Amino acid sequence: MGFLARLGNGVKNGVTGTFRFIRDSVNELKRVRWPNRKELTSYTIVVLVTVIIVAIYFTLLDLGISNLVQLIVG
Repeated sequence: MGFLARLGNGVKNGVTGTFRFIRDSVNELKRVRWPNRKELTSYTIVVLVTVIIVAIYFTLLDLGISNLVQLIVG
């Protein structure tokens, strides 16, 4: 059963369903494979580099559009 379906069942079944949902969620989190320190560092670097590249791209795009509008408007 999916997350949203279980959440809906928790709401339908009242307090008992809500506690069952929380218990099931905690059990699910125990089965998650969490990244180790090396993996976490490499993932963080990838995210930061990606954010910087996207920010530079949109900054250049914004400057280009601004200059184009200034040329058109006069």
